[in-house]
Amino acid sequence: MSDPLAVIAELPGVPQAVQEAREAVDRLYGHRVLRRRSPEVSAESALRGARASAALEGADVPLESLRAGEATDATVQGALRASAELGRLGKTWRTAPRQVLARLHTLAAAGLSEEPGRPRTEPTSVDPLGLGPAPGPQETGVRMAALADLVTGGGGAPALVLAAIVHAELVVLRPFGVADGIVARAAERLILVEHGLDPKSLTVVEVGHVDLGDAYTEALRGYLTGTAEGVGAWVRHCASAVVLGARETTAICEALSR
Repeated sequence: MSDPLAVIAELPGVPQAVQEAREAVDRLYGHRVLRRRSPEVSAESALRGARASAALEGADVPLESLRAGEATDATVQGALRASAELGRLGKTWRTAPRQVLARLHTLAAAGLSEEPGRPRTEPTSVDPLGLGPAPGPQETGVRMAALADLVTGGGGAPALVLAAIVHAELVVLRPFGVADGIVARAAERLILVEHGLDPKSLTVVEVGHVDLGDAYTEALRGYLTGTAEGVGAWVRHCASAVVLGARETTAICEALSR
């Protein structure tokens, strides 16, 4: 199959969900505050996104603790470092995605891994979401190579579909063995930026995943089945997270306007 993402993009309910996400982001970009304070909103989005991503890994700290520099948890700090680096990785992403993922892991797993940035060569028991055993190193390597080919091969699938598949594969495969979820959600945001859905990195998609509660893990379990129904449900979940993330950023804009 020359473009599996194009097939996924046409699964039942996916085109409508992708369109709803696009419309939500477009409405956000029309907010009057962004004409003057877009960088400020983007910075706040990155902070909230890092906090939410760490929370999904089990390290939930108050937002005000992050603002005050009081959060010392290694997972939280890793999420913050990965988030801060995204703006410098965009040009490399389309040609060397595995290099970008290694860099994100180096930042996310500092203090958590003895070899941050290096793919695991042994089985891993790390399973923060309770998804079950990760594939072995050999299968993981094959699937990571295929994932890199999807990114570098171009294709006409919507950014949201590519972001959803990259996100899910990284969480499911756990290619590094620790902090893979942080890398997965950072990669999702990077794709939404670099592939044109959210070029200013305003949408707090990570908060959208948190707001959907247990549906995040349940949708990933559906993806694990490999069925059209399961994969489609995961992509629709990611579209819902974008809609909720755009709502979160709209609230940021409204707060700034007051």
